[in-house]
Amino acid sequence: MHYRREVDGLRSVAVLPVILFHAGFDVFSGGYVGVDVFFVISGYLITSILIADLERGDFSISRFYERRARRILPALFVVMLACLPFAWMWMLPADLKDFAQSLVAVVFFASNILFERESGYFAADAELKPLLHTWSLAVEEQYYLIFPVFLFLLWRFGRNRVFWSVAAAAALSFVICEWWWRDSPSAIFYLAPARAWELLAGSLAAFYLQGRAQPSSNALSLAGLGLIVYAIFAFDETTPFPGIYAIAPVLGSALIILFAGERTLVARLLSVKPMVGIGLISYSAYLWHQPLFAFARIRSVSEPSHALMGALAVAALLLAWATWLFVETPFRRRPTPLLPSRQQVFVASGAAGAVFVAIGAAGHVGQGFHGRFDLDRAFLDHFENSVPTHEFLHRADLFRHYRDECNFFIHDVGNYEGVKESIPESCTVPQDPAKPTILIWGDSHAQHLHPGVEAVADGRWNMLQVATSGCRPHLLSSPMREICARSNKTALDAIAAVRPEIVLIGSIGMWDVAALNGIAAHLKGLGVKTVLVSGPPPHWRPSLPFLMASRDLGLERRTWRGVDLAYVDYSEQFVAAAGEEGNAFAVLDLMSALCDEAGCLTYIGEDRREGITSFDYGHLMPAASRLAAEAALRPFLDGR
Repeated sequence: MHYRREVDGLRSVAVLPVILFHAGFDVFSGGYVGVDVFFVISGYLITSILIADLERGDFSISRFYERRARRILPALFVVMLACLPFAWMWMLPADLKDFAQSLVAVVFFASNILFERESGYFAADAELKPLLHTWSLAVEEQYYLIFPVFLFLLWRFGRNRVFWSVAAAAALSFVICEWWWRDSPSAIFYLAPARAWELLAGSLAAFYLQGRAQPSSNALSLAGLGLIVYAIFAFDETTPFPGIYAIAPVLGSALIILFAGERTLVARLLSVKPMVGIGLISYSAYLWHQPLFAFARIRSVSEPSHALMGALAVAALLLAWATWLFVETPFRRRPTPLLPSRQQVFVASGAAGAVFVAIGAAGHVGQGFHGRFDLDRAFLDHFENSVPTHEFLHRADLFRHYRDECNFFIHDVGNYEGVKESIPESCTVPQDPAKPTILIWGDSHAQHLHPGVEAVADGRWNMLQVATSGCRPHLLSSPMREICARSNKTALDAIAAVRPEIVLIGSIGMWDVAALNGIAAHLKGLGVKTVLVSGPPPHWRPSLPFLMASRDLGLERRTWRGVDLAYVDYSEQFVAAAGEEGNAFAVLDLMSALCDEAGCLTYIGEDRREGITSFDYGHLMPAASRLAAEAALRPFLDGR
């Protein structure tokens, strides 16, 4: 196949938004779709090579995998090696154990399966996983274990029949993706059966173009670029993805590949030297960016500044250039690459992989090597709360305190695949019609409000609750997975039937004021008198138990050490915005209740362990919930 500069330029359109999205630049809220663009490009390029080999009659599966090894493994192993010292120095034992497991998974191209299984609601923050991005490499390599053999076996039946077989496989994969996201959004994000259609879209483009002159259409290629750009700026983390929404970047990429002839505006734009240059180093840039960002976040006591993350994004490109020049190119250089024979490539790849597997196994067996830190191990182990056993939630009786019977999520199943058919009537029907009613609606950050509301209400109010782990409150017109649709419908039906005096909304993350006003206006239209929205509590990096267990830090009762200042700033802005004229909701200001000029409360009372205010990064313990509610909620309840 002939070289197409514009395809390398398209790689830059894929990699830059991914990097900027992971760096935390909110304007690139849908930058993750760059991975989908990569999938289409990969499917197109690899299938073009396979078709050419098959048509010449010299297809070789061993040669194919040699090419893949030379393309993928040298740079990947260099980045994995570079991660090791920083992981050893900076990662907590539990996180280092997870990292060690990911080393093994990456070697076997199974990291997508590992990360899908770690994607429960209380799992470690994805931003702190240095090798999280390798899930997409795993998807590709799983695809390429099957696809070349699939083509080879069907080729005897003629190219036309092979094309339609590929189209049927793509359609089946898309149906799986669209059908599956409501039940298991993490599975369709990470697993190959739900992603294969994106690679197959590129394969179909390769079939169409094979043996044809490159079509040119300004209109269609511009439409393709527009679809990608739209997804980058319009999508965000709440968009159900991939599913039907992934059509935008996938179709957009396919249109560019199919119709961006060299004289089109899109081809000329994508063929300029900076775009092509970034495209050439895009694989290494993709490899470097996530470890740089993850270790910066691990090392920082608060969210790194945009200036630092921008500098690291530039560093990723510089490291990518060096890796492309000194690692990628020598292994692929013709006619005399490093390790010139196929056997040498396979032996060296196996040996390097075995080293990483051994390191990963040691980290797993060694439980993350606790001895690296001067920690109060007994203190830290008390808060162990791994998915799906949730030891601490049981030990502290938090399922009762958080009123877990009103949660549609089944904790023992995890990954949002276990969904209760219903919740008890006591969650949605008032016990005493003569009393006023407050209904708590949201996710686990609504659940942790319950002990405080219960204390302040003191039997004077009916307390209802529909709060499902991982389910942000939304009106039913918004797209959402099945468990959240069920939870939110139950909440809205209860609100419409009961017309509670107060609805208290709680959710992780940061709210858009306009979206909240839409929800509040709808609730008031149902008869709700007051809509309260919980502001964020203090968020601790990496977790409050670890910070308090570290003898090196010596945390006092109040501190700013380890507090995520981004949430402090957001809380101030959110409270101010809610106070502006015309807003339909009020804010429950948790930050002000738990923090002052000296810092945020780490524990209440005399016992540091039993009085800790949060058992993880930000879920409140019952005592902290009561303290915050006494300051922030009482004025609303006593005024009735």
